[in-house]
Amino acid sequence: MKIVRISVFGLTLPLQRPYELQGGRLRFEQLESTLVRLDTDEGVSGWGEACPWGSTYLPAFPRGIRAGLEELAPGLLGQDPRRTDVVNTVMDTALPGHPYVKSAIDIACWDILGKATGLPVCDLLGGRRPGDVTIQSSIPTDDPPEMLRTIERYHARGYTIHSAKVGSGVAADIERIEYLAERMPAGSSLTIDANRAWIPDQAIRVMRATEAVDAYFEQPCETYEECLQVRRSTRQPILLDEIIHTYGDLVRAHHDQACEGIGLKPNRVGGLTKARRIRDFCVQVGLRLNIEDTGGTALADTAAVHLAQATPARYRRGTWFCHEMINVDPIIGGARNLGGVTRAPGTPGLGAEPDPATLGDPMLVIG
Repeated sequence: MKIVRISVFGLTLPLQRPYELQGGRLRFEQLESTLVRLDTDEGVSGWGEACPWGSTYLPAFPRGIRAGLEELAPGLLGQDPRRTDVVNTVMDTALPGHPYVKSAIDIACWDILGKATGLPVCDLLGGRRPGDVTIQSSIPTDDPPEMLRTIERYHARGYTIHSAKVGSGVAADIERIEYLAERMPAGSSLTIDANRAWIPDQAIRVMRATEAVDAYFEQPCETYEECLQVRRSTRQPILLDEIIHTYGDLVRAHHDQACEGIGLKPNRVGGLTKARRIRDFCVQVGLRLNIEDTGGTALADTAAVHLAQATPARYRRGTWFCHEMINVDPIIGGARNLGGVTRAPGTPGLGAEPDPATLGDPMLVIG
């Protein structure tokens, strides 16, 4: 089997409401997603998606994906998409770095591999684990009562894990955390996500002032060194997210005892092939995982759910659904909210494909 054509499509995904991070410093109203279809000489096609959270959240941006795909695509023609490690070596040789560019290609290869073998992708990533995957909400920065109302709306739909975005300053964040913690719906779990907004002294002061709160604290500071300083000065469990890009980043964090878990986003690390390796290390050493993607439609969310479904339940914390926060739904099938939980589709491949009527013409075709 060989790749004979690569088609690239662009989609604008308007958010249902403006979304603010880092205490309001970053604001988003829509996302730009890139979908990729790989066609093979045996008539099997696969789909993948890459969608940065705008251009200001990570060192990744939508037009960078499209330019990178144009660079990569010629060297991928003739490759066997079922040989995912080989395909990744080809991409890493042709374009060092830029993992977010490669993720859609990699995910499309896994989709093809599943269809070619008659297996859902989760069975190829280690095997479907029993039980459902828990979905977590994502609560944008706002005044505490409005954030609580948003949590209560998610709770009414079955959500039990809530990730509250902070970063407004020490006093405001302490007030916000204490307000939410005192009023959380019964049976709920709270994550406090600074998205790198704090400098170490702020993170340490906030976390020491809220030591009685049962919560995870996610990505307190911008750099690894800053987060490590916070880890060594505080007691609550820390999740590292935006600074975990490679397997080496994770090995370093484990060696330094810098965290108790990570956010694992296939788009950020280069796709399912590299995300699987990171997942396996976390399971081996006992780190918790939020397995989700940076953004996108139900296609990107479904790829992440396949990886989560193949991960032992004791290591999973939550999986966020971006597609529930956008105003369009161009995907047929896929993993969906089933009352606060979800599960990977049981059909071969990802079990999710774009509705052709929503895509329009491709912006790039090679092959």
